[in-house]
Amino acid sequence: MTASIKDVAKEAGVSIATVSRVLNDIDVVNEDTKKKVLEAIDKLGYRPNIVARSLKTQKTGTIGIIIPDISSQFYPEIVRGAEDVANIYDCNIILCNTDLDPQKEMEYLNILREKMVDGVLYMSNSLERNTLALLKKLQMPAVLVETTDIEESFPSVTIDNEEAAFEAVEYLIKKGRRKIAYIGIHEDMINAAAKRFTGYKKALLKHNIPFDEDLVYFRGLKAATGYDGMKEILKKGSMPDSLFCASDEIAMGAINALRDEEILVPEEVDVIGFDDSYFAALFYPRLTSVAQPTYDMGSVAMRLLIKLIQKSELAQEHFILPHKLVIRDSVK
Repeated sequence: MTASIKDVAKEAGVSIATVSRVLNDIDVVNEDTKKKVLEAIDKLGYRPNIVARSLKTQKTGTIGIIIPDISSQFYPEIVRGAEDVANIYDCNIILCNTDLDPQKEMEYLNILREKMVDGVLYMSNSLERNTLALLKKLQMPAVLVETTDIEESFPSVTIDNEEAAFEAVEYLIKKGRRKIAYIGIHEDMINAAAKRFTGYKKALLKHNIPFDEDLVYFRGLKAATGYDGMKEILKKGSMPDSLFCASDEIAMGAINALRDEEILVPEEVDVIGFDDSYFAALFYPRLTSVAQPTYDMGSVAMRLLIKLIQKSELAQEHFILPHKLVIRDSVK
């Protein structure tokens, strides 16, 4: 039978109120009594009733993390950074994978509210208005990771995706490339990856390179998008001299498509990815990529969320962390 707080009090020879004070770390119990209570808890294997405690404190010690695609190479390090900070504050994580489905995002937000989580770290492939409205309606502490909302209603942690893309494309231009293809997400999508297309166009404009619709392909961020997109661009007869991709997975898929057509990377086509995921340095050729500080994004976001939960004043609400272009073998 599961031990109760009453059993602990009896074993330690103290009142239930004293046991409660020890459990809640209230500093009025002397060290000898505290030691007796902790020994009784250990001996009986007592675990506090989280539901009962949450009704009293209005906190459950749980935090929801919503991610769009658990199979992506990008999100695990963000979650690791967030979880490591959560552990410092004795918080547990509920991880929700939405499969890039906005409806599923909204369902998970409602479920997390029902489970009385203390707050939510929210990552999304596309932050739609309905989802944003629900986040506001549920009134849960929330921090956005990798993206921001138009109204800046919620604290956020991201990089400057537009500037990062601009720098990557300008790097190709300075190497003499003029026919630079793009595969990724259209700028009409409300997310971080979409801003990479804006950065791509900005670099072309600055260097007076005409925008060519035959050199762009829009769909998603997976390897299949890169493979199909590269095939489609080649089918149109627009042979690029370089390619900028909105993710590393896209870049890998595109390189495989070029390989199938016996087009060499980087001898004939330079390729740059985005994220600098774990496999970027293992793929052949080793992938030049824009690195995001994924672990730091998760840890900074979780610290922000903990402050919100504790109702502490935020010295800063929106963090733009540094990025860098990591040069490897896919650009000559």
